[in-house]
Amino acid sequence: MSTEVRVPTLGESVTEATVATWFKQPGDAVEADEMLCELETDKVTVEVPSPAAGTMGELVANEGDTVGVDALLATIEEGGSAGKSASAKKEEPKKEAKSSDSEADSGGSGEEVDIMVPALGESVSEATVSTWFKKEGDSVAADEMLCELETDKVSVEVPAPAAGTITKILAGEGETVEAGGKLGVMTSGGGAAAAPKSEAKEESAPASSSAGDKDVEDAPSAKKMMAEKGIDPSDVQGTGRDGRIMKEDVQAAISSTKSSSTPAPAAQAPRAPVSANDEAREERVKMTRLRQTIARRLKEAQNTAAMLTTYNEVDMTAVMELRNEYKDLFFKKHGIKLGFMSFFVKACCHALKEVPDVNAEIDGTDVIYKNYVHMGVAVGTPTGLVVPVVRDADQMSFHAIEDKISELGKRARDGKLSMAEMQGGSFTISNGGVYGSLMSSPILNPPQSGILGMHKIQDRPMVVDGEIKIRPMMYLALSYDHRIVDGKGAVTFLVRVKEALEDPRRLLMDL
Repeated sequence: MSTEVRVPTLGESVTEATVATWFKQPGDAVEADEMLCELETDKVTVEVPSPAAGTMGELVANEGDTVGVDALLATIEEGGSAGKSASAKKEEPKKEAKSSDSEADSGGSGEEVDIMVPALGESVSEATVSTWFKKEGDSVAADEMLCELETDKVSVEVPAPAAGTITKILAGEGETVEAGGKLGVMTSGGGAAAAPKSEAKEESAPASSSAGDKDVEDAPSAKKMMAEKGIDPSDVQGTGRDGRIMKEDVQAAISSTKSSSTPAPAAQAPRAPVSANDEAREERVKMTRLRQTIARRLKEAQNTAAMLTTYNEVDMTAVMELRNEYKDLFFKKHGIKLGFMSFFVKACCHALKEVPDVNAEIDGTDVIYKNYVHMGVAVGTPTGLVVPVVRDADQMSFHAIEDKISELGKRARDGKLSMAEMQGGSFTISNGGVYGSLMSSPILNPPQSGILGMHKIQDRPMVVDGEIKIRPMMYLALSYDHRIVDGKGAVTFLVRVKEALEDPRRLLMDL
């Protein structure tokens, strides 16, 4: 009996895709929900999971073929071999030999289980092994954490697929692994002996050599863009599997070419010579993948957007008085503290309705206006800044906003956010005031057109009704893309936020 593997729904207005990569070949054993192949559309990369466990049958669509929605990609043959991985099949003769030798296998009941890279999220094809919590020869319980992987955005923990003993670690700390790749091998049961570490090193060597093989097929969309723009593939640094060039790599090369006509900034210049004494006291640490991504995206924002920042200040007296008056009752009813962030989210949603340009984005020569507010809330974590998204914030109550921000913030600091929870934001709020920042110019979070920077609340003398009074004041900064947002719109947005915060009743009356 066979199961069909078909092209999933690709998204609104997307009718076809290109088969970019097959992770499995005919005859390979697959498990249910294991990634079989990767499809590439004009917008996103879509991973196709296995609908059932079994053995890979015929590949109907090959790499590079264009397929429509619901088109047949391949078949999966169901049978007794479904529960075994390809590597387990290859090891069967060895296991039979071991079972006849009492010294090699004390129990004879252990079964080899592959430790695989889990699904990393949409458009994420690889990760770096950050930390192994176990070493070869260690006994583990089912679902016990074995290692931690680091992607561009989140950390992914890999649990043990069964109870047993770690026999081989194929990907060491610092190595890059692909989605669906093999991290190691363990033997289920309590009587399994650990394999020598030298074997693990010998088996990992071919994997390293194959990773360095440059004879790979580039993504079809990347080849098309290179042909259209007249770019030599040798000038593009591939970041895909086995060094394959992806569409994003071509776009990065185009941006680099455009900026090369201007003098390189000081940060791009070679490092100045240092004395041997100074060098001995320095420490060189490789940037994490998250930090590399943050650096790249922030620089891209500066290179592509006509970014400008406008400022205002807000008197926080009314919000602080309202919060102090109702915070105990709010906590008693909803079980969560009333903070300032919900007021700012509500005020921004209110202002975005009046100035929709700040909530829009540019797509080529089109402007996409969004009739919703997916509010990104920047959160500082030990590994870097991430921006989880509060979806449909304009339709949420104060307590729902506080609850969601609290939940996302905690999961961000624990490295538990999924890729989906950090995508699709239409506007962002960044609160540097929690760290004591008095004034700053936040950088846009592409492709968004606006980001609001909050700052420290500080008592300052202000003139109120002709008298000098001490007021809790906060500076606000709105960075925006001047290609779509005019100065008038940016100033109007900040004024509406200021008015809503200085008189919170306006939020209730929709004024």
